Amino acid sequence: MLLPIYQVDAFTNERFKGNPAAVVPLERWLTDAQMQAIALENNLSETAFFVREPDGAFDIRWFSPLTEIDFCGHATLASAFVILEQMIAETPLTFRAAAVGDIEVSRRNDGLLEMSFPKRAPELVAEPPQALLKALDIAPEAVLKNSQAWFVVYASEQQVRAAAPDLEALKALAPLDVVVTAPGERQDFASRYFWPANGGDEDPVTGSIHAGLAPYWAARLGKSSLVALQASSRSGLLYCRVERERVFIAGAVVKYLQGEIEI
Repeated sequence: MLLPIYQVDAFTNERFKGNPAAVVPLERWLTDAQMQAIALENNLSETAFFVREPDGAFDIRWFSPLTEIDFCGHATLASAFVILEQMIAETPLTFRAAAVGDIEVSRRNDGLLEMSFPKRAPELVAEPPQALLKALDIAPEAVLKNSQAWFVVYASEQQVRAAAPDLEALKALAPLDVVVTAPGERQDFASRYFWPANGGDEDPVTGSIHAGLAPYWAARLGKSSLVALQASSRSGLLYCRVERERVFIAGAVVKYLQGEIEI
């Protein structure tokens, strides 16, 4: 069986930057084992699979090389780009995922694709786990938590860039990942995302965690529209807007590859 496949760099307008995602449109679902095997073969942060439903919405699932992921922003952005480029549907698009419900994607006037996420603001943790504190090489100013990750707050972007946590030790925090964040030098805030238990050492650009980062920094900075830098080696920019119960994350997308896979 031949299936179309696309590889897209998300949250960047420059090829070989941002976060690469594979996108595999399907007419019907493959088995979980087949989708996991494809994701492992692709060896990217995520491979997204979607099936169009009779009402026009797209059921979407995301797989890292290690496991199925509950919520992935950059591969959703990549999937929306593929749907629009291949003229499968027009905006606004609706994706459905079991863990987060409906995700709407629209095209902004500036051409960026914007996703609507449920707000997942983190809460302050008075006594962070010792396993986390021991794994960090830089002591945090504060630690917060949501359903996805531990939020480690630093004083400066320089500390975010310099962070080198013990990745093997972070596995003990599974199923939660770890994001480090601080005020930005040029952007409103900066972050890096470590997820050795669920996907790899460091995710290049993580759309989903900004459903928590954006509300935190919006409250701290007193503004509802923010520009975020994910300061990985590939780097990426995310344009965030916080409303009452939703967080809107926008970004640019660049196609790298189009082809077929045989299973």
